[in-house]
Amino acid sequence: METSLYQPVKAFLEAAGYEVKGEIGNCDLVGLSASDPSIVVVCELKLSFNLELILQAVDRATIADEVWIAARISAKGKGREADKRYRNLCRRLGIGMLGVSDMGDVSVIVSSISPMPRTNPKRRSRLVREHQRRRGDPALGGSTRTPIMTAYRQQALICAEALFEGPLRPRDIKPMAPDAGKILLSNVYGWFGRVTNGVYELTEAGRQTVTQHRERRLEGSAVQPGPQ
Repeated sequence: METSLYQPVKAFLEAAGYEVKGEIGNCDLVGLSASDPSIVVVCELKLSFNLELILQAVDRATIADEVWIAARISAKGKGREADKRYRNLCRRLGIGMLGVSDMGDVSVIVSSISPMPRTNPKRRSRLVREHQRRRGDPALGGSTRTPIMTAYRQQALICAEALFEGPLRPRDIKPMAPDAGKILLSNVYGWFGRVTNGVYELTEAGRQTVTQHRERRLEGSAVQPGPQ
């Protein structure tokens, strides 16, 4: 799965000075420069280099200063990364190529030179805003089968966790979730119910979501590697 490439590529970009988060604005990875947050780097992941990967990168070029594509290197050396025409196409488009070995080592096949101008500043701004609002990096880049943990969903889950023990007012949750009032009122996910004016409780759907979220967190912590 593409998610297996996420951590090696993330580590590579972080070593280059970027703060990297996954699955933002349909991009597998988005990195903001630690020294200059206005600099945006995007990387798209696939298990192998193909035309679809280049098409995605061309689309991302309208919102990023650097665009990379990353895929596994063919064990037999017969993948597209060995095709001079494919590499030349990436060079002409200004798209960087990263190869990931089975051991998780990342190598630069083609450097990103970003010759294409940005043409979609609104979309770019949304990308940067979502990156900055997220707490930590809750989504693996390349995920397709689970709901994306957006900044909004993160705050909604904080509200749900707070209400798990009993009804509360938005002001009680606001220190942890600044948008609690709007989130409880709009009730996008159907997790919240109004007890009385200004007091909310969890619906059954909300309780199930919190329980499942806690189970996933426990599963995630159980597979984290220990200190080396």
